Amino acid sequence: MSRFWFRTLRSVGVSISKRQLQRLLTDKQDDVIIEAQAVLRAGLETSPFVSVDDTGARHAGKNGFCARIGNDWFTWFDTRRSKSRLKFLDLLRAGHTDYVLDDPAYRYMRKHSLPATLIARLAAEPETRFADRATWLAYLDWLGFAAAAVTPDPADRFAGHRFASRPDPVRVATEAALWGSVQSHEYLRDAVVLSDDAGQFDIGRHALRRVHAERLVHKLDTFNDPQRAAQKQVRGLIWKFYASLKAYRLNPGKRRTSVLWARFDRIFRRLTGFTTLDRLLARLHADKAELLAVLDPRVKPRDPEIPLHTNRAENDIRCCVARRKVSAGTRSEAGRDSRDAFLGLTKTCDKLGIPVWDYLGSRFKVAGHVMIEALDHYVRGRIRPT
Repeated sequence: MSRFWFRTLRSVGVSISKRQLQRLLTDKQDDVIIEAQAVLRAGLETSPFVSVDDTGARHAGKNGFCARIGNDWFTWFDTRRSKSRLKFLDLLRAGHTDYVLDDPAYRYMRKHSLPATLIARLAAEPETRFADRATWLAYLDWLGFAAAAVTPDPADRFAGHRFASRPDPVRVATEAALWGSVQSHEYLRDAVVLSDDAGQFDIGRHALRRVHAERLVHKLDTFNDPQRAAQKQVRGLIWKFYASLKAYRLNPGKRRTSVLWARFDRIFRRLTGFTTLDRLLARLHADKAELLAVLDPRVKPRDPEIPLHTNRAENDIRCCVARRKVSAGTRSEAGRDSRDAFLGLTKTCDKLGIPVWDYLGSRFKVAGHVMIEALDHYVRGRIRPT
């Protein structure tokens, strides 16, 4: 980011060194980082949906990942060493450090097959909120989670393995307590999490982008004319179905819902004779509920904010992809956090119709600049400054 601002300032006649500009952008930027976090909290509290994505990033000479959370009103970035569902749930806490055992947490445990005996141990104790990770893990250790035997589930047996163990009880319980924390802070209460089918994003009311299905079919390798014909036919059916979903949003109805539901079955249960394609269609059919989240009665089809794709997320994160190709990444923790905060706030300003220079002038108290309120105010109220 410093190189961009350096060139921009030089182009308008401002004489400044790269090092001085670097210090301005990274040193003592706690207020900027706090505002970026406030924007995330406002978005998670008020949005009907958030789209999420991530891409590779480098920090301190090591490979990592930059996650993006946002929608039409805000964008937020965070760069970390690794990615997992635990990491993603931690991001959704928006800076809070507590772990909470509540109804959403227990529902998460049951959904992810945590043994009932372990759930009963947690429910039998009066403690429901824990200040930080160390306190939470010590509590699980005291309850015997770390030493709990993981009982093989015969239903999980598969070829090449005699037994498949259930998920690690400490990990599942920790994910559940993180989800409980997210919900207790009123984040993502009724919101849809829209992703490209990466497993770590499968949280809460999860939906998949519909275009994702066609891309998978498009990427299949074909080796003869019948396979190419089957691939072309299925791609055409998927695109026509996608057009019908877009039309449904403009004029929803129970009858049209049932028609689209049955039409999905006809497309993704068909047998084309192309084995690889047939297996892919079967796998996509298993994701039916998430691919057809727009037909969920809890989702308002007329709400124009809930998209049928994740193009906005991909557009937002494209700048991180371009930067990865030309930059060795950030070096210090302060530089990484400042870069993520400034980048998210800049894109949030664009979405709110606020000129970035006006925002910077207001924050740096430049004489004559218009005053811009905290950006979370505009995100929370879904208003654009006049």
